[in-house]
Amino acid sequence: MAEKKLTFEENLAQLEAIVNELETGDVPLEKAMTAFQKGVKLSQTLEETLSKAEKTMAKVMADNGEE
Repeated sequence: MAEKKLTFEENLAQLEAIVNELETGDVPLEKAMTAFQKGVKLSQTLEETLSKAEKTMAKVMADNGEE
């Protein structure tokens, strides 16, 4: 079964949960490293989504003759 693609908001919520968990400082090193790596991947995914949205908005605005 294919994995469900998460929304921007779901990815952001996961990243926030990881940050909150790591900020407590009560996470074993191995778990912290795994969580950090997942957080980096989520951050990259979120950045890509925002970049695509920005390009789409710029194209829509250019097509409408607006800046």
